Amino acid sequence: MCTGINSMMMKEKIFAYIDNAEALAVELETELCKRPAISPESGGEGELDKAEFLEGWLKEHGLTPIERYDAADSRAKGGVRPSLVASVPGRRAGGRFWIMSHLDVVPPGEAKLWESDPWTVVRKDDGPLGPRLIGRGVEDNQQGLVSSVLAALALAACGVQPGRTFKLLFAADEENGSAFGIDWLLKRHGELFRKDDMVLIPDGGDSRGETIEIAEKNQLWVKFVTRGRQSHASRPDQGKNAHLAGADLAVNLHYGLKAKFTEKDPLFEPDYSTFEITKKEANVPNINTIPGEDVFYMDMRVLPRISMGAVEAEIERLKKETEAKHGVTVNYGKIQFNESKATSPDSPLIKLLSKAAAEVYGVKTRPVGIGGGTVGAFLRNEGIDSAVWSRMDDTAHQPNEYAIIANILGDAKVMALLMLSGE
Repeated sequence: MCTGINSMMMKEKIFAYIDNAEALAVELETELCKRPAISPESGGEGELDKAEFLEGWLKEHGLTPIERYDAADSRAKGGVRPSLVASVPGRRAGGRFWIMSHLDVVPPGEAKLWESDPWTVVRKDDGPLGPRLIGRGVEDNQQGLVSSVLAALALAACGVQPGRTFKLLFAADEENGSAFGIDWLLKRHGELFRKDDMVLIPDGGDSRGETIEIAEKNQLWVKFVTRGRQSHASRPDQGKNAHLAGADLAVNLHYGLKAKFTEKDPLFEPDYSTFEITKKEANVPNINTIPGEDVFYMDMRVLPRISMGAVEAEIERLKKETEAKHGVTVNYGKIQFNESKATSPDSPLIKLLSKAAAEVYGVKTRPVGIGGGTVGAFLRNEGIDSAVWSRMDDTAHQPNEYAIIANILGDAKVMALLMLSGE
């Protein structure tokens, strides 16, 4: 037991527990990986099997109480998308410290690119930072999940009750927009969070642990449907080529928006807004038919300083221009739209995290913004300070995804220091 010893000895005991918990970390990573938690949008059954396993495992290891929140989704196994919250009560009232990871993973992708079964963890004792674990989800986001669990277990093993209550949130549906995850939790169970809470999201970072994400670009996904008139390819005079019009619109959107919105911000990489044509749906199945309908999608990541109203006005202008030029109609709709506030680089959360990362990894951190979307945007928009940080090689969504064991253990030490920060 760590009770009654000074702060330095307490940290040494906690760090020693984490250093000796490698087998436990590998066990949890292995068991989580066995249970694919793929969203119905990507052809999976959701997170139920993984959530039920994790809840049982945490209880077996003494981490209670655990609350489960089920968002209804008839497409998923059991008709629900579960999120879990484990709580460790502190001695004082006030803002809590959260560590939020997610249960869901993306599909493996092309099987031939994997050197092993994506759902079976393989250990490789290579690389400059030592052994690593290979498997789908081991880094995104099981590294952060396992690290947070190890930190909580370390404090419990040492008999430490922190001054500030901390909570571990294991959320559903992060990979597909969070409609059944943090967005749903905030809308249906907003009482879970307080304005003075702080949230660490260990779901992104760099190989040294130097970058702390405090801001995101505004994110807009749009579906464009172009309708013309189908005809034989030898009689274009009888048709209105929806594919040609859609392609013309796509090119004009990409280059037109890029040319109009040229602002830069060094907080982000890249430091400019991006307007990318992405998914394309099939139209006619044969070569010699001019399609009467065509569908494509666009992914836009816009600097926060740019008015999204201005972006949408330019989209509307280019759409009308295409309709007039090709004699077609174009309809479009938002698939996803997130505007994100930023966490101040001078906030207590960032200062505590910077200090903890420096102590464990010996690095000097810096705040950054990203183009990708994280659950941090939902929390920041509610006025809750959040930061995305971890030390990782960023192999998420790639074949042969891996997590370095030293990073799992090191991040757990950083999280333990944050849990102790309310002392």
